[in-house]
Amino acid sequence: IILMAGEFLGWDLIHLEHRVGRFERRIDRQNWRELHDPFDLHETEFIKLYRVTPEIVMEVTDALRERLEYRRVDALIPELQVLTALRFYAVGCYQGSIAEQWDIAISQPSVSRCLRRVTDAINAILLRRWVKFPMTDVDRHRAREKFADAPQPFIGAIGAIDCTYINIKGPIVHEEAYVNHWGDHTLNVQVIGDPDLKILNVNARFPGARHDAYIWSNSPVRRVMQRKFDNGERNTWLIGDDGYTLEPWLMTPLKHEVPNTPRFRYNDDLCSARSCVERLFGVWKAVFRCLSAQRRLMYEPGVAGRIVNACAVLQNMRIAHRVQDVDFDDIDVENFHHNNRRNIAVEEDDRGQAYQGRALALRIQERFIARQYGIM
Repeated sequence: IILMAGEFLGWDLIHLEHRVGRFERRIDRQNWRELHDPFDLHETEFIKLYRVTPEIVMEVTDALRERLEYRRVDALIPELQVLTALRFYAVGCYQGSIAEQWDIAISQPSVSRCLRRVTDAINAILLRRWVKFPMTDVDRHRAREKFADAPQPFIGAIGAIDCTYINIKGPIVHEEAYVNHWGDHTLNVQVIGDPDLKILNVNARFPGARHDAYIWSNSPVRRVMQRKFDNGERNTWLIGDDGYTLEPWLMTPLKHEVPNTPRFRYNDDLCSARSCVERLFGVWKAVFRCLSAQRRLMYEPGVAGRIVNACAVLQNMRIAHRVQDVDFDDIDVENFHHNNRRNIAVEEDDRGQAYQGRALALRIQERFIARQYGIM
């Protein structure tokens, strides 16, 4: 009987401790809200710290809340986890974290756990919701109209494609595959963007040694574009630079054209319209400094790729909410592409994989130039 009473008393004490812990955690939440609430900041200062508005933070937190809530007494509340991850995305390092901003005792390992939890949750819940390539006839029509009405228009385009390097820690497995032509360990991230600097597709799964054309040849979006073409869709394409092979659904520049000719004007319009993806890279990396050339994601490639995806989601949320940026001194869109250019040489094997019907693609390109710019 005494043993049973002792066991019951032990269980009761554990239960009481758990209830007290829940109560204390509730008080801690209230105290944090009252004493250290970042949402009391002026919106300009808030955006400078986290790159998004308080409304976006709450939208993200509400969407991820079930995945971020834990029963542990010392677990951070979801709002604090999201802000911690956002601060990392914004500065690209653990210094200047939310913990230091608000004098809250969060260790670097805790910050790292927050980053992984929030990043994984964004990938699982928000990525497909916010980064969507136009698939339906209605969406593709709207995408064509957006490019046609853009300050730098290109008829028929629904997206501009390019790749950019994201620095990462050299992985243990297949380390050599991640060394780009500059000798850095990177991912080569394929992005399709539009004139609003919205990301329509992001592919952060390939190592830095892979060429752009190889990544495109293995892209699900390429299969979508080919299937649409095979099913009768015409005059709809992506636009890319000379790192890509011309295809019926991918317009690329011509080389060495004479000024003031239809082919030259085609080149001029294509390159001007395609520059939106370069501007996107410049703004994206300046806003989310964890992606910039001056930073390095100290994670294995899979985690680094998911961080890239999370920043793509946040970029599109910023566009949707029309976030007014504070001045970021380090945005240099004009020189971005020159300073961060990949090796765009296209291997013969990649050309073969890209599309065997080059003659068909050339005929489509020539008809388009004749129709839009006059007889060649």
